[in-house]
Amino acid sequence: MKSIRSLVILIFSFIVFLVFKNIFAEEPIEKGFNCFSILVGKNASVDGSVLFAHNEDDGGVQLVNYYKVPRIKHEKDEIITFRNGAVISQAAETNEYLWFEMPGMEVSDSYINEWGVAIASDVCNSREQNGELKNGGITYWLRRLVIERAKSAKEGIKIAGELIQEYGYASSGRTYVIADPNEGWMLSAVFGKHWVAQRIPDDHVAVLPNYYTIGEIDLADTTNFFGSPDIIDYAVQQGWYNPESDGKFHFAQVYSQPEALTSTGNIHRMWRGINLITGENYTVDDEFPFSLKPKKKISLQDLKNVLRDHYEGTELDNTQGYKLGNPHQENSAAICANSTQYGFIAQLRNWLPLEIGAVVWLAQRRPDSQAFIPWYSGINKIPAGYAYGDFKSALEQHFNPLESIHEKTNKHAFWAFVTLAEWIDEDYGKRIKRVQQKWEGIEEKVINDQLGFEKKVLKIYEMSPLIARQLLTKYSSGWAKNSWQIAKELKGYARRIEDE
Repeated sequence: MKSIRSLVILIFSFIVFLVFKNIFAEEPIEKGFNCFSILVGKNASVDGSVLFAHNEDDGGVQLVNYYKVPRIKHEKDEIITFRNGAVISQAAETNEYLWFEMPGMEVSDSYINEWGVAIASDVCNSREQNGELKNGGITYWLRRLVIERAKSAKEGIKIAGELIQEYGYASSGRTYVIADPNEGWMLSAVFGKHWVAQRIPDDHVAVLPNYYTIGEIDLADTTNFFGSPDIIDYAVQQGWYNPESDGKFHFAQVYSQPEALTSTGNIHRMWRGINLITGENYTVDDEFPFSLKPKKKISLQDLKNVLRDHYEGTELDNTQGYKLGNPHQENSAAICANSTQYGFIAQLRNWLPLEIGAVVWLAQRRPDSQAFIPWYSGINKIPAGYAYGDFKSALEQHFNPLESIHEKTNKHAFWAFVTLAEWIDEDYGKRIKRVQQKWEGIEEKVINDQLGFEKKVLKIYEMSPLIARQLLTKYSSGWAKNSWQIAKELKGYARRIEDE
C-alpha cells in the first residue's frame, strides 16, 4: 500500500513539475499567424517603383488605429525605456511618419516615414534558446527607432543591427522588411545578439512567409549584406554548422527552428506566392531562392491579387471555387487568411517628391473583401474615425489599452470593414463576387485618377509644398471616408443583388 501511495505521489509531483515548467519557462517562441510579404526591386516593377506588399496576420479580436506622427525635437536628456526595462537616449529630432497601430501587440505595427522608408515584419522562429540579452533586450522599439531615425532603408538596416548587437533581440526570431524608393532589404533577427540582412537585387522579387529565407551570405559585400561578424563562428560553436561536412553556410538552414522550415503552411504560402508573382512553376518540394527575376514586370494589381489569394485553382483549395464553403475556414494557411487584419502595398517612387512619391495602398481587415485605397505619406493628418485618441496617448497606452477598445462601434472605421468581412464569410460563395465587383469599380477609378491628380499636385508642390500636402490630405481622406461609407452600405447592396 505504501509503495502504491509513493508511486502516486511521485507521478503527481512529476505532473506538477511539468505544469510549472511550462508556465514559467521563458521560451521565446512566437506563434505566427501567416504574415506574408513581397519585395519588388525598382527594375522589376512596371513603373520603376520599389514595391513592398504585406499582409499583417494576428489572431483574436484586433483593432487597427492609424496616426500621423509629426517631426519632433526632443529634450537633450530624454530617455526611451523599452518594454523589458532597457533604456536608450532619444535622438535630438525624430522623423515624421505614418503609424499603423494594433493596440496591445508587440510586433504587429507598420510604418512609413517622411523619407519613404517603410517597415513591417514576419515572425521567423529561430533555433536559438539561450540568446544573450542586455536588460531584457529589444522587440517593440526596434522598428519604431528605425522609422524615427532612418533616412534610407540601408540606414535602417544599420540602425536595427546596432540595436540588436547592443541589446539583443528578445523574441525567438523575426524578419524585418525595410524598403525605400531606391531599394529593399530583409533583416533576419535571431533570439539574442545575432542577425543578418540582405538586399533584394533591383531586377528581382523576394517572397517571405514565416521562415528565414536568406541563404548564403557574404558580409564582405556591404552593398548587399550586413550582419553579425560572428554569425558563422557562433553557429560552429553551437554545433549547428560544420564547414567540413555541411558545405557552404546557409543562414536559413543553420539558424531556423526546424519546425518553421518544414511547416506546410510556410511552404505552401512560399510556393504559391513565388509562382503567382514570378510566373514560375515551382513545386512544393523545390528549394526556393531568396529572390529571383520575374518573367514579367510586376504591377500594383499583381500584388493585390497575391495578397487576396486563398489557393484558388489549386489542389489546396478545399472549397472548390467557394462551392464547399468559406476559404478562410476551409483552406489552411492561405496568404489571405481569417487572421489577416490589414494588407498594404507601399509604392515607393524616387522620381517624385517624397510626399507624393511614397504612397501606401491600404486594405482594411482582409484584402479579398476590401478595396486598396491610397494614403500618401505627405498627408498632414489621418481621416476622422480611423483612430482613437492621438499618437501620444496611443504610445502611452499601447501595452495597456482600455478594455473597451476592442468593442465594435460605429465611431471607428475599422469595425465597418470587420463587419463586412464577417458578413461575407457567412455565405462566401454568393457574396464575395458581388462585393468584389463593387470594390473593383472603386479601385479602377482611383488608379485612373492617380496620374492626373499627381500631375496637378506636383505643379502646386513646386510653388507651395504646404498647399500640395493639404491637397494630398484631402484626397486621401476623401477616399478613406468614401470606402468606410461603402463598407457600411455593401451588405445591403450585395443582398439586393442576391435577391434579383
